[in-house]
Amino acid sequence: MAKVFTITVPPKLGNKRRVRTSDPRYVEGQRLLVEAMKYLAQADPVRNRVAIELISEHVRTRFRMSDSPLA
Repeated sequence: MAKVFTITVPPKLGNKRRVRTSDPRYVEGQRLLVEAMKYLAQADPVRNRVAIELISEHVRTRFRMSDSPLA
Protein backbone atom coordinates (compact mmCIF):
# COMPACT_ATOMS: atom_id res chain seq x y z
CA MET A 1 0.00 0.00 0.00
CA ALA A 2 1.31 3.48 -0.89
CA LYS A 3 1.89 6.23 1.63
CA VAL A 4 0.58 9.73 1.07
CA PHE A 5 2.87 12.61 1.92
CA THR A 6 1.50 16.08 2.45
CA ILE A 7 3.50 19.26 2.41
CA THR A 8 1.81 21.97 4.40
CA VAL A 9 1.88 25.53 3.12
CA PRO A 10 1.49 28.37 5.59
CA PRO A 11 -1.22 30.89 4.64
CA LYS A 12 -0.16 34.29 3.34
CA LEU A 13 -1.62 36.70 5.85
CA GLY A 14 -0.44 39.87 4.08
CA ASN A 15 -2.79 39.51 1.11
CA LYS A 16 -5.85 41.72 1.26
CA ARG A 17 -8.96 40.80 -0.69
CA ARG A 18 -10.09 43.00 -3.54
CA VAL A 19 -13.43 44.67 -3.38
CA ARG A 20 -15.74 42.80 -5.73
CA THR A 21 -17.48 44.99 -8.25
CA SER A 22 -19.34 43.55 -11.19
CA ASP A 23 -18.57 44.76 -14.69
CA PRO A 24 -21.83 45.66 -16.46
CA ARG A 25 -20.28 44.75 -19.84
CA TYR A 26 -19.67 41.17 -18.62
CA VAL A 27 -23.24 40.79 -17.38
CA GLU A 28 -24.66 42.34 -20.56
CA GLY A 29 -22.55 40.00 -22.73
CA GLN A 30 -23.84 36.97 -20.87
CA ARG A 31 -27.42 38.19 -21.24
CA LEU A 32 -27.01 38.80 -24.97
CA LEU A 33 -25.65 35.30 -25.55
CA VAL A 34 -28.56 33.75 -23.67
CA GLU A 35 -31.03 35.88 -25.64
CA ALA A 36 -29.36 34.77 -28.90
CA MET A 37 -29.74 31.10 -27.92
CA LYS A 38 -33.41 31.66 -27.03
CA TYR A 39 -34.05 33.38 -30.36
CA LEU A 40 -32.37 30.61 -32.34
CA ALA A 41 -34.30 27.94 -30.41
CA GLN A 42 -37.64 29.66 -31.04
CA ALA A 43 -36.97 30.37 -34.73
CA ASP A 44 -36.02 26.84 -35.79
CA PRO A 45 -34.50 24.59 -33.13
CA VAL A 46 -33.61 21.78 -35.53
CA ARG A 47 -31.80 23.88 -38.14
CA ASN A 48 -30.14 26.14 -35.53
CA ARG A 49 -28.97 23.32 -33.27
CA VAL A 50 -25.33 23.65 -34.35
CA ALA A 51 -25.34 27.39 -33.73
CA ILE A 52 -26.94 26.95 -30.31
CA GLU A 53 -24.35 24.31 -29.39
CA LEU A 54 -21.54 26.63 -30.51
CA ILE A 55 -22.79 29.51 -28.37
CA SER A 56 -23.43 27.18 -25.44
CA GLU A 57 -19.92 25.74 -25.68
CA HIS A 58 -18.47 29.25 -25.78
CA VAL A 59 -20.42 30.27 -22.66
CA ARG A 60 -19.40 27.13 -20.77
CA THR A 61 -15.69 27.23 -21.64
CA ARG A 62 -14.73 30.86 -22.16
CA PHE A 63 -16.90 32.75 -19.72
CA ARG A 64 -16.94 30.29 -16.88
CA MET A 65 -13.19 29.64 -16.77
CA SER A 66 -11.26 32.59 -18.14
CA ASP A 67 -13.41 35.73 -18.06
CA SER A 68 -13.85 37.57 -14.83
CA PRO A 69 -16.20 40.44 -14.01
CA LEU A 70 -13.67 41.60 -11.42
CA ALA A 71 -11.18 42.97 -14.00
